[in-house]
Amino acid sequence: MSVTTSKETPRGRFGRRRGDAAETHAPGDGLTPPPKLRRRPVLVVASIAVVCLGALLGVFAWSSVSDGHQVVAARSTIARGQVITRDQLIVVRVGVDPALTPVPAEQIDSLVGKRAALDVASGSLLTTAAVTDKALPGAGVSVVGVAVGPGGMPGTALMSGDRVRVVLTPGAQGTVSGGEQKTLSATVVGVAASGDGGPGTQTVVSVLVPESDAATLASWASTGKVAVILDSRER
Repeated sequence: MSVTTSKETPRGRFGRRRGDAAETHAPGDGLTPPPKLRRRPVLVVASIAVVCLGALLGVFAWSSVSDGHQVVAARSTIARGQVITRDQLIVVRVGVDPALTPVPAEQIDSLVGKRAALDVASGSLLTTAAVTDKALPGAGVSVVGVAVGPGGMPGTALMSGDRVRVVLTPGAQGTVSGGEQKTLSATVVGVAASGDGGPGTQTVVSVLVPESDAATLASWASTGKVAVILDSRER
C-alpha cells in the first residue's frame, strides 16, 4: 500500500503561504468622498456689492465729518441781556452756510462775560450778532412788560427783535372814540406766557422803548387795555 502525502507550501514569517496573493487595499478604499462645493455666482456678486456699499458709506461719513466746522452753540437757553457763562456754551461740528457768521470754536472763551444781544434757544448756533459788550437796556431806553390777553395778540408768534406798536384800547365794555388811537412804537425783547395755558392766559411781552415813553406805556399796561400790532419784519 502506498501512502501519498501532500506537501504543504511552507508558510512565511507572518503565517502566509508562499505564493498566496498579497491582499492590498488602496488608502481611500471604503471611504465616501467629500461632496464637491458649488460656488453660486449670485452670492459672490452680492457679497462684493455689500462690501463696496460699506466702503462708500464709510467714505461719505468721513467726508461729512471732515468738511464740517467746529463752532459755538448754546448748551441751554440764554435770555436777552443775560451774562454768558462757560457752562452755557458747547462746541459742535456742523456744515455752515457761508451766509451765516457763527463764532468759531477757538473763540469760545471770548464769549464768557459778554451779554446776549437777543434770546438764544438751546442748541442754536451763536453768531457775532447774538452777543454784545453793552448792558441791556442801554442808556436812553427802558424795558417795559406789557400783559396782553389772547384777543390783543397777533396770530403770528412774536420774536425778539420784532418791531411792534402797542395800542391803548377801550376794553370790552368801553366805547371807541372818534379821535386818533394812542399808540407807542417798541421793539420786542422777550415773550413769556403768564398763567396755566387756559382761556384767561395772558402773554407778557417785554418791549424796548425810549425812556420818555416808558412811564406812559407802563400806565397803559396797568389797565390791561392794550393790544400789540406786529409791523413788517423786513429789515
